[in-house]
Amino acid sequence: MPKDTSIKSVLIIGSGPIVIGQACEFDYAGSQSARSIREEGIEVILINSNPATIMTDPSMADHIYLKPLTTKSIIEILKEHPQIDAVLPTMGGQTALNLCLEAEEKGIWQDFGVRLIGVDVNAINITEDREQFKQLLERINVPTAPAKTATSYLEGKEIAQEFGFPLVIRPSFTLGGTGAAVVYKKEDFDELLTRGLEASPIHEVLIDKALMGWKEYELELLRDKNDNVVIICSIENMDPMGIHTGDSITVAPAMTLSDTTFQKLRDYAILMMRSIGNFAGGCNVQFAVSPDDKEDIVAIEINPRVSRSSALASKATGYPIAKIASKLALGYNLDELQNQITKSTSALFEPTLDYVIVKIPRWNFDKFEGSDRTLGLQMKSVGEVMGIGRSFQEALHKATQSLEIKRNGLGADGKGYKDYEQIIEKLTYASWDRVFVIYDAIAMGIPLSRIHEITRIDMWFLKQYEELYVLEKEISNYKVSNLPKELLLEAKQKGFADRQLAHMMNCLESEVHSLRMEKNINRVFKLVDTCAAEFKAKTPYYYSTFEAEIEKANGERFVDNESIVTDKKKVIVLGSGPNRIGQGIEFDYSCVHGVLAAKECGYETIMINCNPETVSTDFDTADKLYFEPVFWEHIYDIIQHEKPEGVIVQLGGQTALKLADKLSKYGVKIIGTSFDALDLAEDRGRFSDLLTELHIPFPRFGIAETADEASKLADSLDFPLLIRPSYVLGGQGMKIVINKKELEEHVIDLLKTIPGNKLLLDHYLAGAIEAEADAICDADGNVYIIGIMEHIEPCGVHSGDSNATLPPFNLGEFVMQQIKDHTHKIARALKTVGLINIQFAIKDDTVYIIEANPRASRTVPFIAKAYGEPYVNYATKVMLGHSKVTDFDFNPQLKGYAIKQPVFSFSKFPNVNKALGPEMKSTGESILFIDDLKDDQFYELYSRRKMYLSK
Repeated sequence: MPKDTSIKSVLIIGSGPIVIGQACEFDYAGSQSARSIREEGIEVILINSNPATIMTDPSMADHIYLKPLTTKSIIEILKEHPQIDAVLPTMGGQTALNLCLEAEEKGIWQDFGVRLIGVDVNAINITEDREQFKQLLERINVPTAPAKTATSYLEGKEIAQEFGFPLVIRPSFTLGGTGAAVVYKKEDFDELLTRGLEASPIHEVLIDKALMGWKEYELELLRDKNDNVVIICSIENMDPMGIHTGDSITVAPAMTLSDTTFQKLRDYAILMMRSIGNFAGGCNVQFAVSPDDKEDIVAIEINPRVSRSSALASKATGYPIAKIASKLALGYNLDELQNQITKSTSALFEPTLDYVIVKIPRWNFDKFEGSDRTLGLQMKSVGEVMGIGRSFQEALHKATQSLEIKRNGLGADGKGYKDYEQIIEKLTYASWDRVFVIYDAIAMGIPLSRIHEITRIDMWFLKQYEELYVLEKEISNYKVSNLPKELLLEAKQKGFADRQLAHMMNCLESEVHSLRMEKNINRVFKLVDTCAAEFKAKTPYYYSTFEAEIEKANGERFVDNESIVTDKKKVIVLGSGPNRIGQGIEFDYSCVHGVLAAKECGYETIMINCNPETVSTDFDTADKLYFEPVFWEHIYDIIQHEKPEGVIVQLGGQTALKLADKLSKYGVKIIGTSFDALDLAEDRGRFSDLLTELHIPFPRFGIAETADEASKLADSLDFPLLIRPSYVLGGQGMKIVINKKELEEHVIDLLKTIPGNKLLLDHYLAGAIEAEADAICDADGNVYIIGIMEHIEPCGVHSGDSNATLPPFNLGEFVMQQIKDHTHKIARALKTVGLINIQFAIKDDTVYIIEANPRASRTVPFIAKAYGEPYVNYATKVMLGHSKVTDFDFNPQLKGYAIKQPVFSFSKFPNVNKALGPEMKSTGESILFIDDLKDDQFYELYSRRKMYLSK
């Protein structure tokens, strides 16, 4: 039976600002869902308060409301649009589900005649309420861990007495493991129980017997209203139970599961999904399996919505879960929908993978001084990367190369740990870099049995690691001049980078690359084909690998490359890699718009990125997607294969910009602003000379490379001083110091973490107002300022952590004119082609320049949403030389003011100093529209503006 024809208009609820535990996977799901529903000729109305996402782009829905996610906003929208028939809350994570429940309890859906699709209220209640869920599993005979619910402190104490330790505390109705904890010792129980009860909106926790060391698995399911169920993907956590799945290294398909146990997991998962309610949509089910031959199974939880894992499963299989789940919610059956990969078979199929996926989380502990860095039940990662390979080893290496933490893969880069005690401690208390430490432990000679005993990681994974180390040892006996071809091919098939091989043989990376070319060991590209080649795949979605040559009967030797190069003119857009603080979803927004604009200019668009949560890595965003690390070797091989007109680097944040130098050295054209101009803006010395020439004021500064030099400089610059390393994003390592002792401590600390870096010391303009401008500039020097924003907090709080207003609220005409003049002069002097962001400090009516970045910035999507103008589209057309700034009809529309409000995830790090300073700490942002400055919310922000300023 086809879709439900009574549905003409659907409200989609988004997930709000990015926080740890709820990131851009919901932007991806919401965007895909909106497109999927509109394809059916159904109106889409969307609410989300996050300005940095593609989801809130005007092109995504018929009506978009950038409003706070509250029932008050829902009522306003339903009054404005009485035609809304249905609400889909499963695309916006826990935030959307909780809001949907609140609206149901208040009778809002009933009052406006709106029905729920994609899930039912019972399903949300049963799965979120730990006690109800446990009772349901007992009724349907699905095994669970011994557990009891507590709604008070006293009840909790009684349960602990009955079960003994270790215990797990899990609050009801929370996301990302908020408030969850493992309690090993009686002394810690009181504090952790109180924290759990406070974290739950209904003050309820489930206390269960800890299944520490058991293996953890997830299944992604889809069901239609005829009760057809497909299992899209099985995911195995390499880390055992006790570490939140969002902080675990995960592998798809499951590697160490026997077939009989897998069949049992399938049966249980389908039974659970069918028993929680009669709805059509997606579900994520998590299980624990005992690590012995019995393989006992325990169900942990089921989420009746798309999740972080379903974004991963979609990218791992190429099966667009959110898109299909939305169609099922409209009433379609799976067998009526088209398989998006083959375009010739139905969606009622279960993907089969002939490759391996490894996901590794990305953390930002350096932003949270004093935070507890051990991993546990409460998620702490801010993003993730995914590697695709023909083997687990290749996928693991590609994922580690994607992390952008200055590692070239596992081992063979001279950065491993050598201290026995430190290695044992990092293995015992799961650390963020344990994926590397396992390799170091093997290199030190610690037996696999001991590593297994400490970490409870399955022996199969540890043996895979051991094979890599054995190969590294063998290659280290050779020089680049006598390395046998078979060994080189084996190393490349196992994912070792040219840089790692160069380290092993003590030669240059370029020598290894030349050797590969000489021996004809080239990267080949394979389609992500979820039918394991049983049917012909039609999606242009590729990963790279290495193959041994095949010899035909006629003696011709070849390797099978599935990426066919067309003769169209092409452009490559470099993505922004994993989300982290300082580089988030706003750069993905820019990359997607860049791709769409380049398509409009007649280019074939090629996207390179490794972040599984984003819209840029959706298989139908660019004409071709290479799901590969944004890592020099991979990019260069793709460029040599595709031969594009050039590469766009200014949309992918610091990730892409860092590669500009190398691209330029290798003669690859950088589209838009040249590498020299990008470098000039980063090199403080050259940039200050330019400002002096232009008669533009800037704070007095100096450059130091040692603590001694810094101390001498301080005498001439006067305290307070702002210290910062060069070439960093998100204010990493920046600090304000007020005396020589603080200066010396911070300089020594910085040079230890970033050796060889030049440190910039600026005289800090205490009490100054901070403002910033974004502009588009073309090759002829035409400049258009898209927006000027004034920060509510004083100068010294990182711009990403400041509340900022558009337009400014108290800068006089004289100051505004200086900002405009400086922006025009700097954009032209840097020969900017495309976007530029300039930051200013204003003191005594003089406008000083803090810095200029000739690239997309985090404020561009915000300004585009506030004014309703597609600025990234315009900027990309300017970069490509397709248009001039003067070709566009700029017509910004904004009544009153828009305020960018940062959002922090401090709740994940209870003991951290929450003071704000020059180093960025926010994980996301929301947008607030006010009519005038008398608004209470503005008044409150302004009155608190200096409270958090820290050194």
